Amino acid sequence: MADWHVESLGNKTLLQYAKTPYMDMLAKAGKTGMLKTVQDGFHPGSEVANSSILGYDQNEVYEGRGPLEAASIGVELAPDDMAIRCNIICIEGDHIKNHSCGRLETEEGDILIKYLQEHLANDPEIVAKYGKDRVHFYTGVQYRHLLVIKGGDKRLICTPPHDVPLKPWKPLLVKAEVPEAQQTADLINDLIIKSQQLLNAHPFNAQRIAEGKDPANSIWPWAGGYRPHMIPLTTTFPQIKRGSVITAVDLIRGIGSLAGLRVIDVEGATGLYDTNYEGKAQAAIEALKTDDFVYLHIEASDEAGHDGDLELKIQTIENLDNRCIRLIYEEVKNWGVPGTPTADLEPVAIAVLPDHPTPVAHRTHTNEPIPFLIYAPGITPDSVQTFDEESCKAGIYGNLEKDGFIRAFMSELN
Repeated sequence: MADWHVESLGNKTLLQYAKTPYMDMLAKAGKTGMLKTVQDGFHPGSEVANSSILGYDQNEVYEGRGPLEAASIGVELAPDDMAIRCNIICIEGDHIKNHSCGRLETEEGDILIKYLQEHLANDPEIVAKYGKDRVHFYTGVQYRHLLVIKGGDKRLICTPPHDVPLKPWKPLLVKAEVPEAQQTADLINDLIIKSQQLLNAHPFNAQRIAEGKDPANSIWPWAGGYRPHMIPLTTTFPQIKRGSVITAVDLIRGIGSLAGLRVIDVEGATGLYDTNYEGKAQAAIEALKTDDFVYLHIEASDEAGHDGDLELKIQTIENLDNRCIRLIYEEVKNWGVPGTPTADLEPVAIAVLPDHPTPVAHRTHTNEPIPFLIYAPGITPDSVQTFDEESCKAGIYGNLEKDGFIRAFMSELN
C-alpha cells in the first residue's frame, strides 16, 4: 500500500489521502519508523520483502519465488529440481497485455495447467530434445502456478511479467547467465512458444474471447530456484512457540510454511479488492487465542497498484483499516485487562506495514523503504501522529533493515 506522492491528490501519498483512523490511532499510540525490506542487490519482489520482514537474510535464503510456491502447495523438491513460478498471462499480438489474463479463477487455471501437463510436458519434440520427465506443471492459485524442471539450472535472466505490461514479449524471453544454463533457458522458451499454440486453440479461450474477456494464452515462467534452507521462527525467537500465516497468496503461504508457521485458509480470500477482509480478521483473532504470532497478509493494494487503479487502491487501503485492522483491534484491546471478560487472554501487540511500494503511476514494485508501526499495551509512544510514508520518517525506530524490524517487534512482547 506504500506509494508515491500523487499530484491529483494534492501531492499526497495514498496513505496520507485515504481515511485510515485505526492505522493513525495505532501510530499515535505506538512507535514508528521506516524499514528497508529489499536488501541491496535483490529485486523488489514480494518473496524478498516478506521474508525480510520476518528477519531472513536474503544472502542466506533467497532462491526465488518458485520454491516458496512449491512449499505452499506441498510439492516436495528433489535436490536437482528447479521450481519456477509460472504465470498464465495474456499475449495480444507481439505484446504482453497483462500479467494475469484478466484474473483467472483457480478452477479455471487448473483446467489449463492440467491440459499443459498432458500436452506440453509430454510433447514429443520437448521429450526428444530435452529428455523424458524433465517438466512438470502444478496448479497454484488463480493465474499463479508452478513449473518444476528436473536438472534445471537457475542461473537465468527472467523478467517478471507484472514489470512489463504492454511491452513486446519476444525480447523478454529467458536468457542464460552462464553457458551451463543455456539448455534450461532454451527449454523454458520452447515451452512458452508451444504453450501459446496450445492455449490459443483451447475451447476455454475461445469462450473467453466470445465473452469479451482476455484470453489466458501463454505461460510465463520466472523466479526459479531450489529448496531454500530457512530456520523456523520458533527456533530464532523464544517468544514464538506456535505461529500461523493467513494469506490468499501461495507465495506467502510458502514463506510461512518454511518459516514453521501453520497455514490458515479463509473462505472467500481472493488476493484482490474483493477479498474476505472480515473473514481474515476473524481468523487472525481466533488464531491469537492459541498462537503466539500471526502473520496476516492482504494482497489487494498490491494488485490495484499493478493495475494502475488509483481509486481502487485507495479503497483497498481504507478497507484494510475499517474491515480488518478495526475488527482485530476492537476485539483484542482488552485482552489481559483485569476485570474484563477477556482478562485470561494474553495481551496482543500489533504491527502494521506494507511489504514494498507498488506505486500506481509505476505499476510495479519499487525498493524504497516502507513505513511501519508497532503498538503494544503500555508501550511508550513516539511523537508520530499518523501512519504514512512521510510521518513515520520521524519515528523513534529511525531507519531499520534486515532483521531490525522483527527484533524490535519481538522486544515489545517481553
